[in-house]
Amino acid sequence: MSTRDVPQQIGDLPPIGRPANSALLARGITTMEEVAKLSERELLALHGVGPKAVRLLSAALTERGMHFADHS
Repeated sequence: MSTRDVPQQIGDLPPIGRPANSALLARGITTMEEVAKLSERELLALHGVGPKAVRLLSAALTERGMHFADHS
C-alpha cells in the first residue's frame, strides 16, 4: 500500500503524517489507547514513525491524561 492511499488522520490520533499512519495501521493501531500500550522506543522502531510523530503522539496522550508504556 502506498502512503498516498493512507488517510491523513486515523481514529482519534492527531495528524502525524501518512508514513507514520501507515506504520500504525500495519500494526492495527487506530486509537490513542492502543498507542499508550507502546513505548517511545517501540514506536520509533516502526518504519515511518519518527521523532516528530512521537512528539505529537506524546502531546495528545498528555492532553488525555495518558502516557506511553514504560517498556523502553
